Order: sequence, then C-alpha cells, then structure tokens
Amino acid sequence: MSGVSFELHRAASSAHGRKGEIYSWTGEVSGLGRIELSFPTEHSDYPAEYCEVAVNGDSFPLVTYLGLRYLRRPLLARGELRVDWDPADLSRSAYGWGRQGRALRIQVKGRSYTYVQVGGKRSHELTRPGAGVSMRRSSWNHPRTLSGTCSGAADALDIAVAVVLEAVYTRNLSAAGALVSMPGRFLNRCNFL
Repeated sequence: MSGVSFELHRAASSAHGRKGEIYSWTGEVSGLGRIELSFPTEHSDYPAEYCEVAVNGDSFPLVTYLGLRYLRRPLLARGELRVDWDPADLSRSAYGWGRQGRALRIQVKGRSYTYVQVGGKRSHELTRPGAGVSMRRSSWNHPRTLSGTCSGAADALDIAVAVVLEAVYTRNLSAAGALVSMPGRFLNRCNFL
C-alpha cells in the first residue's frame, strides 16, 4: 500500500455516553474501505478515571487502547493496547535521549513497531521493518481531520494501530513533553505522601 493516503474527518459529536461526549472520526482507505476512530468508547465498563479509544471498520481489526484519562484522552503510562482482544507488549523510556530513545515500542501479532513524534506535536510515525504509516492531525488539541500516508507494505493492521494512537495523549514522546511531565512521574512514585 505504499503511497496510499487517507483522511478521517471529525463527525458531529452529538452523542453523550455515560462518560461524556463521544468523539469520532471516519474516513475511507483505498482498497480497505471505511475506518472509524472513536473515544471514549460508548460501552466501556471501566471506571470514570480511565478512557478507552477504539478503531474499527470494514477490513480493519478492532484495535483498542485503554489508559488513565488525561485531557479527555488516555495516557501512555500503564496503557493497554489490544488488537482483536489480543494484548500488545508496550515499552518506552520516559527518560530516553532523542526521538528514538523516547519512542513507544509495540509488540503485537508477531510484529515489532516503533511509534515516534516527528516534526512537531501534531505528527507521528508508526514503523515496522518494511512498512510505515505517517499520521498528521489538523490541530493538536481538537483536530478536524486526521491524515495518513502509508509506505512500504503497510496493511490494515498497521493503519488501525497508527490511527488508534492518534487519540492517545502522546505529548511526552517529545523532549518538551517529557520535561513537563517529569514532576507528575516523580509524584506518582512517591506513594508515601
């Protein structure tokens, strides 16, 4: 699917679930059909301090991400990514040096991914050997569109994982975001306070 580009547009968020307003983006990917990103998921049974986001569509696997809620989005810290209910192994270094040092590393369905922030806080890239998906938000906080471009042998799984991560709070993958979140990480480790 090298060179295939797609765009998801924000749908009117008139629905209100028990956890507040539900946001969604929908679009078409050439050769794969409709794809939808929504958060928080409407039927989530998790406590209110958690947020779950989901991607599904015609030819796409169900991909969900669950994490502690921060600014309406789930955090990377202690988050859970699942593909068709199979859990992924996630790892990253909060104190890593450089973009690759702070990258989110994902192992799922026999694939090894690296997810990094590139060119500002609105652009991200998900790569694995031989394939990649570059994503860009129209704005960081309330994007109207989410745009993606595939490279190499990218497929439905690659696209779904890249899209679901656009609804996750990933600011701390950047140097500035890592510095801003440092006091919170320190306080989270001080259970005796």
